[in-house]
Amino acid sequence: MNLMLLWSTLILGLLYGLLVLGVFLTFRILNYADLSVDGSLPLGAAITATLIFNGMNPFLATLLAIPLGAAAGLITGVLHTRFSITPLLSGILTMIGLYSINLRIMGRPNVTLLRHDTIFDILSSATGLSLRLSQTFIAIAVIVVTVIGLYLFLNTELGQALRGTGDNEVMLRSLGVNTDGMKIMGLAISNALVALSGALIAQYQGFADINMGIGMIIIGLASVIIGEVALGVKTILGRLCAVVAGSVLYRLAIALVLRISFIEYTDLKLFTALLVTIALISPEISKKFRPAPDLALLEERTGGAERAGN
Repeated sequence: MNLMLLWSTLILGLLYGLLVLGVFLTFRILNYADLSVDGSLPLGAAITATLIFNGMNPFLATLLAIPLGAAAGLITGVLHTRFSITPLLSGILTMIGLYSINLRIMGRPNVTLLRHDTIFDILSSATGLSLRLSQTFIAIAVIVVTVIGLYLFLNTELGQALRGTGDNEVMLRSLGVNTDGMKIMGLAISNALVALSGALIAQYQGFADINMGIGMIIIGLASVIIGEVALGVKTILGRLCAVVAGSVLYRLAIALVLRISFIEYTDLKLFTALLVTIALISPEISKKFRPAPDLALLEERTGGAERAGN
């Protein structure tokens, strides 16, 4: 793999890192399987690409993706909490509805940005940096700000309530916490991050496509699991950094697999499924290869402790 391909993989992995952070927020923190990300990522790409295509400032167009993504998460949360629709089905309903909304926003299946300035082009022109360096700077800056922001938020009282809702909803409700509101807020933040990811990816790739969100939930879950298994950290900040690293590792794995002669692009979904499966079963496999505890030594230590206590 040459240096330019590795560099591109790193940038794309960081941009998808926003998606992965959003999936982590719902899947791990909130304990909620949210499938609406398959619609909110192209939503962010569609609105940003369309506005840039029509002459709006790219930075403003990118920022507008955030509230629209939050609105998508809000709809999913309301369907689940107010109308008792299961998490899986509420996400599917939002995802299906967003397909038509995204198509209506773009007016056609895809919008190209090849002849329009993006935030990367503007930064490159303003600073004199190369386009590649501008892309790298923005990707790193956005990820760092997002990780720090999520870390600080999750350690606030409101963030602790959000984490508690995912850990033990019944207990939090007995303490007077509005767990339905926590779910809606978590879904809104998650989908806002996903939409921002779509907005940046569309500008990086130079187009927005109606089908670019297909399978994003699988990619997000794969990155989360890969990061957790690879780094194995337990702190909140460590886990946030781990899932971003998982996004980069996933993109690196995809780039390496595509260089194998008999692997085609259409095989990527199968490869992702296999990768997630291996990551999920690896802890169980590792347990089988751990040495069995010495029961005699354990009993001797336990007995010694009991005698010392007496």
